[in-house]
Amino acid sequence: MSEAPKKSYGQILKSSALIGGSTAISVGFSMVRAKAMALLLGPSGYGLFAIYNSISDLARTIAGLGIKSSGVRQIAEAVGSGDNRKVACTVTTLRRVALYSGAVGALLLVLLCKPVSKFSFETYEEAGAVALMASVAFFMDVSEGQTALIQGMRRIGDLARMNVLGALFGTISTIAIIYYFGKRGLVPSLVCVAVMTLITSWWYARKIKVEHVPVSTSEVLQEASGLVKLGLVFMVSALAAVGAAYFVRIILSRELGHAAAGYYQAAWAVGAVYISFILQAMGADFYPRLTAVANRHEECNQLVNEQAEVGLLMAGPGILGTLSFAPLAITIFYRPDFAPAAEVLRWLCLGMLVRVVTWPMGFIVLAKGDRKTFFWVEVLTNAGYVSLVWLGIKWLGLRGAGVAFFLLYSVNFVALYLVVRRLTGFRWSKASRHLAFLFAPLVLVVFLGCYFLSDWGAALLGAAVTLPAGFYSMKALCRLVPENNLPKPARKLIGLLGLRGST
Repeated sequence: MSEAPKKSYGQILKSSALIGGSTAISVGFSMVRAKAMALLLGPSGYGLFAIYNSISDLARTIAGLGIKSSGVRQIAEAVGSGDNRKVACTVTTLRRVALYSGAVGALLLVLLCKPVSKFSFETYEEAGAVALMASVAFFMDVSEGQTALIQGMRRIGDLARMNVLGALFGTISTIAIIYYFGKRGLVPSLVCVAVMTLITSWWYARKIKVEHVPVSTSEVLQEASGLVKLGLVFMVSALAAVGAAYFVRIILSRELGHAAAGYYQAAWAVGAVYISFILQAMGADFYPRLTAVANRHEECNQLVNEQAEVGLLMAGPGILGTLSFAPLAITIFYRPDFAPAAEVLRWLCLGMLVRVVTWPMGFIVLAKGDRKTFFWVEVLTNAGYVSLVWLGIKWLGLRGAGVAFFLLYSVNFVALYLVVRRLTGFRWSKASRHLAFLFAPLVLVVFLGCYFLSDWGAALLGAAVTLPAGFYSMKALCRLVPENNLPKPARKLIGLLGLRGST
C-alpha cells in the first residue's frame, strides 16, 4: 500500500480515536444519567423525558437554521482558500446569525407553548414547562455556532475535550436536579445541560484567533445569505429527522403508553453507545476533508470507501456484542422492568449496521452542496420512518418500532447509493465489499440465535462470534496504519496481542 492511502487511513483513525474516544466517554456519562433517571423515574417517567427531549430537539433545530452544518462547510472552504479576510467575514457572520436566530427561535417557542403542550401531552398544563424549553433552544443554538467554528477549523482535540466536559457537567447537574425534584425537574435538567454545553463551547471557541479585519455590513449580509440559504436546507433535513423522532415517541405514547416511549428511548440510547462515536468522528473530521475534495470525484470516492472500511471494522464487533447481550445491557443500563426494550434494541442493531455503511455516502451529497437532492433524501427518509413506525406498531406492537428502523435504512442504503453514483460515479471498493460480506452474515447468525436459543445460549453464541471478529478487526486496523505512527503504549499492546501491522 502506498504512503498516501496509509496517511489517509491514519488521519481517519486519528480523528476517530479523538472524537470517537471523547464521544464514547460522553455517551458513558449519558448512560449514567439515563440509569439514574430510570431508577428515579421508571419507564413512564423516562418516556415523559423522551417527549420533552424531542421538543427540545425540534425547537433548537428550528432556531438553529442549520448553521452548524452550513457553518462548518463555509469555514472549511474559507480556511482552504487561504484568504484571511474571507475567514474573518465568515466567522463574524456565523456568530451573529447564531445569536439572532437563537433569539427568534426561542421567542417562537414561547408564543406557541400552548398548542405544543396540547399536541404533545393532550393538555395545556405543560405550557409553562414548554415555554421554559425556549431557553434550551437559545443556548444550544449559540453553542452550535461556536461548535461549527471549532469543527470548521478542524481543531479536533478541542472538539473532543469540549464534548467530554459538557457531558460531565450536564450529567452531574441533571442527576442532582432529578434526585431533588423528580418529574418536576425534567425541564430544568435539560436547561442545565444546555447551559453547560454553552459554557464549554465558549471556552474553546475563544481560543481560536481570527485576524481582525474590517468587515462591511454588505459583506456580512452577503455571507449570511449564503450561510442561511444552505443552512435552511440543512435545517429542513434536520427538522425532518428530529420531527420523525418526536412523532415516533408521540405515536408510541398514544398507542402503547408513556412506558413504551420509555422502552424505545432506552433501546435507542443503548444502541447508540458504540455507534455514535464512529458517526461523530465521521462528522467531525471526515466532512471538512471531503468538502475540500468534493469536485475531485476519484479522490472523493476513495475517501468515502476508506471511511466505510474503518467504520465497519470499528462498528462490526460492537454491534455483534450488543446483539449478543441485549437483555443484560438493558438491565445494567436501566433496570429489570425495562426488559421489553431488548427486542427493540436487537432490530435497531441491524439497522445500525446498515447505517454505518450508508452514513459516509450521505456526506457526498453534503460536500457537493447539492441542496435539492439532500433536502428530498432527508425529508422522504424521515417521512417514511414515521409511516413505517405507525404501521409497525399497528401490526407488531413495540417491536414494530425497531423493525421500522431496520427497513428504513435498508431502503435508504439503496436509494442513497443510486444518488451518489449519479453525483460522483461512486462505486464500492473491493475492500469495502469484502468487509460487508464478512460482517452481514455474522450479524444475521447472532440475531437469529437470539430467537432460537435461550438467553444464555444466545449470549454464548454471540461471544463465540464477537471475540474472533473483534480480533480480526483490530488486526485489520493495525495493517492500515504504520506502527511507528502509533503511541508507544499502543505499540506494546499490539505486540502482546500479536497484531503487528506495517512499519
